[in-house]
Amino acid sequence: MMRDYEEIVAFLGEWGPFQRLIYVLLSLSAIPNGYVGMAMVFLADIPPHHCRLPFLNSSSYGGPGYNLSLPSEEVKGQVILSRCRRYTGQGALDAEFGNNTERCLDGWVFSKERYVSTIVTEWNLVCDDAWKAPFTLTVFFFGVLAGSFCSGIISDRYGRKHTFLVTMVLQTLFSLLQSASNSYEMFCVLYFVAGMAYVSNYCAAFVLGAELLSKSARVSFGILGVCSCFAAGYAILPLFAYFIRSWRTLLLVLSMVGFLYIPLWWFIPESPRWLITQGRFQEAEAVIRAAAKKNGITPPADIFQLEHNTDAKTTENDTGGQNKYTWLDLLRTENLRNITIMNVIIWITLTMSYYGLSFNTPNLDGDPYLNCLFAAGTEFAGYIFVWFTTLYAPRRFTLPFTLLLGGTVLLLITFVPEELSALTVTLAMTGKLVVTGAYAFVYFYTMELFPTVVRNMGLGVTSMAARIGSIVSPYIAYIGTYHKTAPYILMGSISLVSGVLSLSLPETKDEKLPEFLSQVKPLRWFWQIKKPADKECQEGGIHMRNELDMELH
Repeated sequence: MMRDYEEIVAFLGEWGPFQRLIYVLLSLSAIPNGYVGMAMVFLADIPPHHCRLPFLNSSSYGGPGYNLSLPSEEVKGQVILSRCRRYTGQGALDAEFGNNTERCLDGWVFSKERYVSTIVTEWNLVCDDAWKAPFTLTVFFFGVLAGSFCSGIISDRYGRKHTFLVTMVLQTLFSLLQSASNSYEMFCVLYFVAGMAYVSNYCAAFVLGAELLSKSARVSFGILGVCSCFAAGYAILPLFAYFIRSWRTLLLVLSMVGFLYIPLWWFIPESPRWLITQGRFQEAEAVIRAAAKKNGITPPADIFQLEHNTDAKTTENDTGGQNKYTWLDLLRTENLRNITIMNVIIWITLTMSYYGLSFNTPNLDGDPYLNCLFAAGTEFAGYIFVWFTTLYAPRRFTLPFTLLLGGTVLLLITFVPEELSALTVTLAMTGKLVVTGAYAFVYFYTMELFPTVVRNMGLGVTSMAARIGSIVSPYIAYIGTYHKTAPYILMGSISLVSGVLSLSLPETKDEKLPEFLSQVKPLRWFWQIKKPADKECQEGGIHMRNELDMELH
């Protein structure tokens, strides 16, 4: 059915005004996705703080008298006033003659040098409640997990366009409500829903572009279009955050950007492919005719040749056997089972490193706004890098190379002296560049590894598994507030392990995609020699496909 559709709309051309408009508008829709999750880098940052002492008139951080009434502690090699303990009693004399300490019973004083307020200062998310700050991101990614599971079902039932625009509005509205949260619990609940809407509109936009654009534009749309605009949203985040130091105002301004996308309702059509699967041929034809008019092309009188509807329905019934495949089929054969398990491991570790590096930017030495801007810049470089590698380099080289290089660079940070902070930032950004490229590349590689009959399920399983890594990632960054190099040791180590494992994945570049379970290629280790039997098995699968095609016709 899809091949027939490509032939039917071939008269539209590959890259006319209609395709360019869809490419640009859907790509631009990814800008808010670039800062919705990453905004927590600033919204939940932890300013310097110490216990509040009521008997002191000064309420400013490090004010007169505090250094005599508070113990000191060493953090990242620096001696500072204790963040969570104070001397027992209320007088300075006690501080001189007693070493007994107690918790901060009267709250905290936060530094306002960098922020007017964050959610940490708003709800005192420090010391015993310090786990709550990274947990907000965990809640968000649980929402992303739920949205990943539901968005495909909703999109298939109600259409790509409706799913895309409704969830974009929901993301905007719930982000606005977040800025008015009167409790930490309310903030988390709203963030969960925003996470569901975030992934739903992102996936719907991706699918819409894939179904509306021609074959030649799809890869470019996926990497240079959507991903680059995601990076653009990431890049404008530190610019907004630099000038807006209150978390409520920052979140309010970022959320308002979503309303700029409301006019997309009148410019983005429904996917004709989806309309056809619903039997709504007249609506699909109207969309295609509008596209032809936009491109200045006269369409055929009868685009779908509706007299062949009976044959089309028969074909749909014949090919409906694909519905018999279930999630368990991903584990049915040895080759597919190995491919599935290997991809799940790689996706989890890769996502953990990608988000861990992104959320760890406030812990780097130097200005956090510049560090975040540099991190966004590495996104652009990473996408351009992976774009060229998909065109020229073998798949088996690209993924292991990026993972091994990224892991090595991150581990090198542990050997950098503390006084060379600029070198630490450079290595961290280089690692993020490479990991970002791998993160974008793995989508296409995974799609090529799974056979057609279970490809969507394979991508669904690996994508959902990736949420495990994103859920854990905030705590990797949280470790960095206490030990500067620990996150890089962890992320570098798991990247190296993933790089070694990815060496076993088979080559897919310039090869036909597998159609059936029997055509899935086995894992390949560097010491293994390809057996002729494998080639015979692949050829047998091709013959099987040809026989099925002949039978359907």
